[in-house]
Amino acid sequence: MRQSRRREPPWMTGANAGPPWRLENRTGRFNPDRVHPGIGAVIAGVLFHVLGANGLADEGKVFVPITPWAWILLVVGPVALAWRRAYPVTVFAIAAAASIAFATVAEPSWVYAVAPALALFQIARRGRPTAAALSAGAAYAAYLLICGLGADRLGLHDGVQPGLREALLLPVGMALMIFLGTASKARAEHMAEVMKVRAERARAREEQERRQASEERLRIARELHDVLGHHLSLINVQAGVGLHLMERQPEQAREALTAIKTASAEALREVRSVLGVLRTEDEAAPRQPALGLSRLGDLTADAGLPVETKVTGEPRDLPPEVDRAAYRIVQEALTNVRKHAGPDAAARVSVDYLPTALHLGIRNDGRAEGEPDGPAAAGGTGIAGMRARAQSLGGKLEAGPVDGGFLVSVLLPAPSGDDSSGRDDFSGRNEGREC
Repeated sequence: MRQSRRREPPWMTGANAGPPWRLENRTGRFNPDRVHPGIGAVIAGVLFHVLGANGLADEGKVFVPITPWAWILLVVGPVALAWRRAYPVTVFAIAAAASIAFATVAEPSWVYAVAPALALFQIARRGRPTAAALSAGAAYAAYLLICGLGADRLGLHDGVQPGLREALLLPVGMALMIFLGTASKARAEHMAEVMKVRAERARAREEQERRQASEERLRIARELHDVLGHHLSLINVQAGVGLHLMERQPEQAREALTAIKTASAEALREVRSVLGVLRTEDEAAPRQPALGLSRLGDLTADAGLPVETKVTGEPRDLPPEVDRAAYRIVQEALTNVRKHAGPDAAARVSVDYLPTALHLGIRNDGRAEGEPDGPAAAGGTGIAGMRARAQSLGGKLEAGPVDGGFLVSVLLPAPSGDDSSGRDDFSGRNEGREC
């Protein structure tokens, strides 16, 4: 039985897969070389020409009955605008010829010259100001020759001849459309460059975070290899000696077991030290060991800025890795506040003991000087390190600007002692909780 394959939309395939409003796909939005249908310009041109000519006819400014041929002259220019991006000069020639032809039976007016104006704007917007100027000059000369100097020879109504006012305003209007088209092209190129730079900066930040995370993992792996390699080798040797001497020389076997106990304790201590500090750069050395939230009072007292602490829920003993991670996250968040939030900033730290988790909130009341989005826009590694620390324990971290400051919100799995489900179902029981 054949399985039907669902066809994906064009924007979901290819090198730039994703919706067109995604950041990296928006550069084309301001690209003057992209071809669009241009239906809006067509509709606007038809409405201006048809309604404007009908108004002129009601006022007696159209000197012949409006026949189907006259309506065709009014509509052909706006319809040609649909191809103005692909063939701008040709479209201008068609629109200008149709408007000049209708001008031979009506008083001078801008209402039936909208299509040539839009086509002239497009020529300049395509980066061809010389072609736009030559096309405008040729159209202006043709109009003056036919409706002005040649009106009597061609037997045209006297009302079709342009006066001094129309003869001066027409080239001014053409020059204005060329100027607007050139300015629109410059703006489009500038916006495309801005979007490109933003996309490059975003990719550079992502690459920097990935590289820093890889370097951190390698550093921790090297330290763990050194610690475990040395102490496990010692434990293995001493265990072999203890087994060999267990029955014949129990006193020496006891010494071997004591050495194993000492080596294992030292290995555990060093492993905890390695895993407890994921980032040591730019961190002030604490005056007392950072064992966990029991040292939170000392940490906030030495933060270098006013810190208000609030604890809710029933405090309890946390798993060692969660306790250390919570301390380090608060420490890093306060360090970011001190660095980026300005000299008059203050912080609030909230610790919420939930039944199966620990929630931390660190908020400051100041913004970074010259940075509209506070510490998040600084491009540092603090938030990336805190997020990696939380995710390594199965938790999650969110950080971003809030009204009048910046907020770091963390949720870490911390089951209580009587919770037998443990950490394995943390993600399921806390699914949907907002940090």
